Amino acid sequence: MKKEKQVIPIFFATDDKYIPFLAVALQSLIENSSDTNNYVIKILYTNIEENNMNSIPVVTKNILIINVLCFFGSVVAAKYGIDLNDLLGLHFFLASDFNPAQLITYMFMHAGFQHIFFNMFAVWMFGRTLEQVWGPKRFLFYYILCGIGAGLVQEGVQYIQYVTELVNYEGVNTGVAVIPMAEYLNLMTTVGASGAVYAILLAFGMLFPNSQMFVFPIPFPIKAKYFVMGYAALEIYLGFGSSADGIAHFAHLGGMIFGFILIMYWRKKNNNGQFYY
Repeated sequence: MKKEKQVIPIFFATDDKYIPFLAVALQSLIENSSDTNNYVIKILYTNIEENNMNSIPVVTKNILIINVLCFFGSVVAAKYGIDLNDLLGLHFFLASDFNPAQLITYMFMHAGFQHIFFNMFAVWMFGRTLEQVWGPKRFLFYYILCGIGAGLVQEGVQYIQYVTELVNYEGVNTGVAVIPMAEYLNLMTTVGASGAVYAILLAFGMLFPNSQMFVFPIPFPIKAKYFVMGYAALEIYLGFGSSADGIAHFAHLGGMIFGFILIMYWRKKNNNGQFYY
């Protein structure tokens, strides 16, 4: 005899102000639902704007705006002979051009249109969901801290490269010319929001591990947790690979590492709860 599914009624009452939290609750319900139950969901609402769910939260919106303004500012400045990426990018800490403030400013600079486009697309795609879950203050703290953490990891990797490959030389052959070591160290510069973006991807995968995602060119949906693990594995492979592609793979991993530590700390502090407000 086939067992009848248990009917579980669920009732929500909300208004325009609490729509983001309702979305989180529904997403959590979807993630943790059972095939053995039937869920009857009813929502009582007042004053809900039609486009509320598609709106961009304030921190996510300002991250997008600041990055775009910085990018176009760097393009305009270049026409006047000013390299903002050199001024605001993260230099190796033993280089003469290093400034501690670059640990923050570097994540708002980008090397080109493709670089900023994919980073900001990821911020828009996943960052707004995290901000709705965590709230603006916690999301901003997470974004900035993981960006700084990514920069610190990149600095550590560059230091290892320096002491193992460069410390005993007075100059470096770049393939075009031999330049003094002091000048070469100033060329070791990191720009981009990728470290913070990879932390956002990690957080989405940890908070919504079973969400289905379509990732080009994969012809079928994959779960967010597998997407994140795949990206991390790829970055490890490329980071330890011999190809000099000019991409700071260890900064990407650094953002994920700091993000993982922070989320696990919050989970422990909140008795292993999945969502944080």
